[in-house]
Amino acid sequence: MRYGLVVVDDYSRWTWVMFLAHKKESFEVFLICKRVQNEKKVCITSIRSDHGGEFENEIFHLFCEENGILHNFSTARTPQQNCAIERKNKSLHEMDRTMHNDNSTPKHF
Repeated sequence: MRYGLVVVDDYSRWTWVMFLAHKKESFEVFLICKRVQNEKKVCITSIRSDHGGEFENEIFHLFCEENGILHNFSTARTPQQNCAIERKNKSLHEMDRTMHNDNSTPKHF
């Protein structure tokens, strides 16, 4: 797996990390999050993402419109708007480095 999709709930800060082989798999993974929403009887009212092509496409746009989900985009090159996810990404990278060092694996494993 080459990519990681990190989803953070703004209210509880609960985090899901899904690993993807290709960025185009992000919509299928988002559908899994939608299924979890139905099981927990909660409602996704809005999502915030960067302007990545995996989030800014017609399929994602139509899905959000059909389900009443407001899709917000952060401003380019402003990590201040995504402070929770930026901190989470930093923590994940540090955990990754720690596990590599602990297991004596090469840096480019």
